[in-house]
Amino acid sequence: MDTAATPPPTLLAVLRREIRARHMSLRTEDTYVYWVRDFVRFHGRRHPRELGAAEVEAYLTMLATRRRVAASTHNQALSALLFLYRAVLKVELPWLDTLQRPRRPQRLPVVLSVDEVTAVMSRLQGEYGLLARLLYGTGMRISEALRLRVKDVDFDRLTLVVREGKGDKDRALMLPHSLVADLRAQLAYSHSLWQRDRAQQIAGVELPHVLARKYPRAPQSWAWHWVFPQATLSVDPRSGVRRRHHLFDQSFQRAFKRAVLAAGVHKKPATPHTLRHAFATHLLQAGYDIGSGR
Repeated sequence: MDTAATPPPTLLAVLRREIRARHMSLRTEDTYVYWVRDFVRFHGRRHPRELGAAEVEAYLTMLATRRRVAASTHNQALSALLFLYRAVLKVELPWLDTLQRPRRPQRLPVVLSVDEVTAVMSRLQGEYGLLARLLYGTGMRISEALRLRVKDVDFDRLTLVVREGKGDKDRALMLPHSLVADLRAQLAYSHSLWQRDRAQQIAGVELPHVLARKYPRAPQSWAWHWVFPQATLSVDPRSGVRRRHHLFDQSFQRAFKRAVLAAGVHKKPATPHTLRHAFATHLLQAGYDIGSGR
């Protein structure tokens, strides 16, 4: 009989556990793990408990002066270290609060003209074309559109409901009538994948937080299925469960970049988020008061 004691979890394993306990996103988890690992390597693999203000400041100074990272990246690394000391090591270090965060430079958002938007969207086909028109027609963020569930589409009221958007807030958006036919076709495609998954007894889609335990059948239900599902199955990196995920934002971003180049828009660094800025700008130009909704 093996009586060897179970080795204690590694620092990064505890870091991941604390992040997941707070329902933080997988992207945040990967980012924090990257910066903590980089911090430890920078200081010769010494444990962070052995490091203090001087070592943290030295690391952050290196990022700013040697690597010349952007202000947003620098703040990202600082946030990861704050989380490490407070949530993982349970150490309150008052000096961390006094560290000066670099200010992000104020930039004007990239905005495409109506003709440029039309040219770009005409070069996006299928579900990518629908996604682009959805972002432009509603002002949704790309992550919000990709996480859209069947139950949050209301054709009768021409409404889309965004769940757990920025700031963990829900909000309702008007669905343009011009998108209804294509959105219905997208749902028909999504339904065919859902039926295939049910026939093959594939695990249901991921549900937020503890809802899967509270409603054990919900992950397999049509109402909770993705509006924009991935064509192939993938393995959940956290649970190891093989299931159907929604479309990956990187895939859409690459398709959008190709469309921008094909449309001849070379002077503007347009991204999918640019469609959100264009949505607001073009409404203002048309005389709408987007603050009051008139």
